[in-house]
Amino acid sequence: MSEERFGDFVLVRRHGDGHVAELALDRPKAMNAVSTAMARSVTEACAALAGDLAVRVVVLTSTHERAFCVGADLKERNSFSDADLLRQRPVTRGAYTAVLELPVPTIAAVHGFALGGGFELALSCDVIVADPTAVVGLPEVSVGVIPGGGGTQLLPRRVGAARAAELVFTARRVEAAEARELGLVDQLVDEGEDRARALELASRMAANSPVGLRAAKRALRLGHGLDLRAGLEVEDAAWRAVAFSGDRAEGVAAFNEKRAPRWPGE
Repeated sequence: MSEERFGDFVLVRRHGDGHVAELALDRPKAMNAVSTAMARSVTEACAALAGDLAVRVVVLTSTHERAFCVGADLKERNSFSDADLLRQRPVTRGAYTAVLELPVPTIAAVHGFALGGGFELALSCDVIVADPTAVVGLPEVSVGVIPGGGGTQLLPRRVGAARAAELVFTARRVEAAEARELGLVDQLVDEGEDRARALELASRMAANSPVGLRAAKRALRLGHGLDLRAGLEVEDAAWRAVAFSGDRAEGVAAFNEKRAPRWPGE
């Protein structure tokens, strides 16, 4: 396993052959509160991962034992003028967008608090794995703002408009069992096993064609919310992008030769 640090608060670990990358939030003294510096680091790390064709899956984790991420750094914000807040906005928005737009499958491993921007980072991933200590929510209206890291758009896509409205308007925190029941998280695992399970799931995904994984994610993301006819056109375009690839040829050959594929990744 190799490690690379982005700024003071983000650590990227590459597992095994480098096909699974772990983006670890590493600001334990602040329970991974998203400061300006941390947001920049997340963006930089995501840019590096997005450009690395060896990476097939990204797992978003936390080094803090009691929190995934508690959201925006309100202590930092308390010192801001209106002009400071306005200048910070594209920086913090860029971090959430960078996670959301990673071109490979993404898995969030959540334990402890995942609130506000912390939950929005998880929502930006394709799959959320949580342990029983997880507490999630979007409490922004309780401090006079709204979810601004994608929460008002990502949450209803997960759980429906009415349920999302109730959760946003009440600002309530949801514990792990209810979060699984409502669809706020996808898998509930034993305590302390969220990271291990997420990495295991990532390894299973990463065994598949890197060309296929990227195209499938693109089709899923671009097609969501479109009418069926338009969505099928998105799928067809993604299919055409992979149908004549080296990965497709290798996948068919490996199947017929009854062996594991050796993906060329092109």
